[in-house]
Amino acid sequence: MEAPGFSPANEYAKCGGFSRGTPRLKPASIGRIGGPAKARPFHHFLRTLLLQVSIGFLTTASAQDVNVTGKVVPEGASTATQTVVWLSPLGAAADSTPVAPMHATLTQHNKMFEPHLLVVTRGSTVDFPNRDPWFHNVFSLFNGKRFDLGLYEAGTTRTVHFDREGISFIFCNIHPEMSAVVVVLGSPYFAVTNKQGGFDIPQVPAGRYMLHVWNESAQPAALQALSREVQIGDASHSLGVLRVPVTKSATLAHKNKYGQDYEPPSPSNPVYVQP
Repeated sequence: MEAPGFSPANEYAKCGGFSRGTPRLKPASIGRIGGPAKARPFHHFLRTLLLQVSIGFLTTASAQDVNVTGKVVPEGASTATQTVVWLSPLGAAADSTPVAPMHATLTQHNKMFEPHLLVVTRGSTVDFPNRDPWFHNVFSLFNGKRFDLGLYEAGTTRTVHFDREGISFIFCNIHPEMSAVVVVLGSPYFAVTNKQGGFDIPQVPAGRYMLHVWNESAQPAALQALSREVQIGDASHSLGVLRVPVTKSATLAHKNKYGQDYEPPSPSNPVYVQP
């Protein structure tokens, strides 16, 4: 039973509803918050909301990251090698661009480093697992990160923290045929060319950059000549064709970690015997 004086229609009308026999609100007052004298109409609120959404969309679109593409053509060698292409921010972005460290792996398997070329950002760590049934001794004594992991057996892993930019040539002190390169960059905007020489650097904010190119078989002077400033500002930007002079003589010959020639393999040497 309903309480005296209770009417569903009257209670609904008090809450702003419509019912037969109750006065209807004027269209301008629909949706007012905080009283009809102070609040703005609902359609004004809706128009403001849509405007804010539109402004946010336009701001996002104007700050849309750019997909930077291009192609590298090695010239002067019969065998094409992979090339690293990267963009270093200039101006205010040079100090404000975040560079997140990475965690990568350079595996020793079948007396090879896999992959041969590894690109990481400054501050990254790289694991060197030994997947061969014999000992390895990974070291680097060049202008990048200098380290010597010592002799370690199959199934174990050593880790290196690459805390500075540069090129680290990696070798094994036991097997002269093993070599790799770790390129450490201070920019997150980089790519390694594919088999066709193409590259794709995604999500690059619009702005000014210095273009850099590195190839293991190219002379430093030739690589320096390819560096130039570029302006990235389109939704998709092509750097065109980059022609890199390469030569086999640029590939670094190396000694062992003591600066001596490698000793020939010997079955009596325990480092060649399965642990």
